[in-house]
Amino acid sequence: MEIHNADISKIMDGGFDGDDGEVIDWFDVVAENAGRVQTETLCRILKLNYGVEYLRKWLGDIDVEDMDGCALETLFTSLVPLATHADLECYLQRIADGDKSPLLTQQPITTLSLSSGTTDGRQKYIPFTRHSSRTTLQIFRLAAAYRSRVYPIKEGGRILEFIYSSKQKQTEGGLKSGTATTHYFASKEFKTKQEKTKCYTCSPEAVISSGDYKQSTYCHLLLGLFFSNRVEFIASTFAYSIVQAFTSLEEHWRDLCNDIKYGNVNSTIITIPKTRKSVLDIISPNPFLASRIEAICEELEQVGWYGLIPKLWPNAKYVYSIMTGSMQTYHKKLLHFARDLPLVSADYGSTESWIGVNIDPSAAPENVTFAVIPTFSYYEFIPLHRNNPDDSCNTLATENGYKEDEPVPLSRVKAGQQYEIVLTTFTGLYRYRLGDVVEVAGFHKGTPKLNFVCRRKLILTINIDKNTEKDLQLVVDKGAQLLMRKAKAEVVDFTSHANLEIQPGHYVIYWEIKGDVDRSVFEECCREMDVSFVDHGYVVSRRTNSIGPLELCILERGTFTKILEHFIGNGGALSQFKTPRCTSDRGLLTILNACTTQKFYSPKYGSQ
Repeated sequence: MEIHNADISKIMDGGFDGDDGEVIDWFDVVAENAGRVQTETLCRILKLNYGVEYLRKWLGDIDVEDMDGCALETLFTSLVPLATHADLECYLQRIADGDKSPLLTQQPITTLSLSSGTTDGRQKYIPFTRHSSRTTLQIFRLAAAYRSRVYPIKEGGRILEFIYSSKQKQTEGGLKSGTATTHYFASKEFKTKQEKTKCYTCSPEAVISSGDYKQSTYCHLLLGLFFSNRVEFIASTFAYSIVQAFTSLEEHWRDLCNDIKYGNVNSTIITIPKTRKSVLDIISPNPFLASRIEAICEELEQVGWYGLIPKLWPNAKYVYSIMTGSMQTYHKKLLHFARDLPLVSADYGSTESWIGVNIDPSAAPENVTFAVIPTFSYYEFIPLHRNNPDDSCNTLATENGYKEDEPVPLSRVKAGQQYEIVLTTFTGLYRYRLGDVVEVAGFHKGTPKLNFVCRRKLILTINIDKNTEKDLQLVVDKGAQLLMRKAKAEVVDFTSHANLEIQPGHYVIYWEIKGDVDRSVFEECCREMDVSFVDHGYVVSRRTNSIGPLELCILERGTFTKILEHFIGNGGALSQFKTPRCTSDRGLLTILNACTTQKFYSPKYGSQ
């Protein structure tokens, strides 16, 4: 339905208080008028934050209040430059130090989120406001409406959610800081989400916020099993958390059954008094349930825990989590646990802003797309073209293996084209380069459906070679398939590093594996991965020996758990953790190199 300009503002403010059908109808109208909604969104942001120090630097004293929307959009994109976090860091540090003047927003910022630090190993401050919590609630409500069309759930059911928050800290200036998930789980919007979706998480707040991910995981599992017949779906922020939790189940199922039998909480495993009490207030002795779970676990243990989710949670309709990007590694393991239960990819966002909703929950995770929600932020898209190393005459900006064109608004993106996303948010980020590479897969009404490709800066590069996270994933998949075929072993997790300390520089791939493997198989896997990089710059460099042989390092079991604990020890939360697929972080490299048990090098390039 096309709407008149006068009605745009009214439409934007509605939509999330009705039933599922009304929520979806609202999004259809907003999506159909996405271009004009985006103009109005930008006008709202600029009028809300008119006069802040950062905008005054570029717009001066231009009065935006009565300016036409299209004129304001043109003015803004012509005068305000593209920015990275480095351009805003001094403002954010001043805010963290207690400067209450309007630097980025007119409303005082009282809370700062910490980014995951996946790109360069360093967590960064990002503004977090009530708008952040509100849009989180809204996207959860919208996504739930689409899921309920395909996988209807019972009102009053339970969600087994593996969610975790870290402790909120204070900055020098007295502001709360922590992960975005920590702020959200502490907000009233988190409680509202459960009421709106008519489904309730199994675990109380004291479990979610225990601060010890191992104790939280045990309690999540205990309560999930206690409510096993009422669990409607399994969820987590990232797929990694579900895999980690069920790996813990394999280890602790006897303890869990014993606790259910006696209505107790193992005091050796759960040592935090508040967490223990919160669980004891919920559970009660249930010997019959304990016996049933014990029998199922004994059976599952014999088949490598294949299909554990439908066996232990017989009424679960699906598994729901972020499964794209670096989470693709865990897809195979999730399939193993889920058997034929659907895997539903959660929505697309970042610490800076939510971006798109999964409107086709039945799509396999590898095929998922996300429809951009045009009311959340103002989006621009930088067209990207993969570099040809032989092309030295282009006049376009070149960085990280891509050539760039000028940014375009949401209304001018084209299907099949790759872009980097640029955000202007209500929380004080202006023309902020997110660093995500996406491809427009098509459109829902007038809003683009995005396929996440990779993080732009997460690349392996020595000289003219440029291999993205996605390129690396394809290469590791080739090696992992060979490992499974030859040795019936699996890659538990992996990361990589471009080693420039030894000349010529070379790629290092780190594997943690499960199973017994002969050296000859590792050598074959190393050779297979080396020749599987198809980037022209890499192929040419390997042939001329300007990039050295690929190095495959085999890690001791538990290495990636140490990396997780290193992350949490530096203030992160499990809900936010993503294994970096390429790292130059010295702390991580120290762990990886100390845990390396075997090394293999590919032979001369092209030899068989």
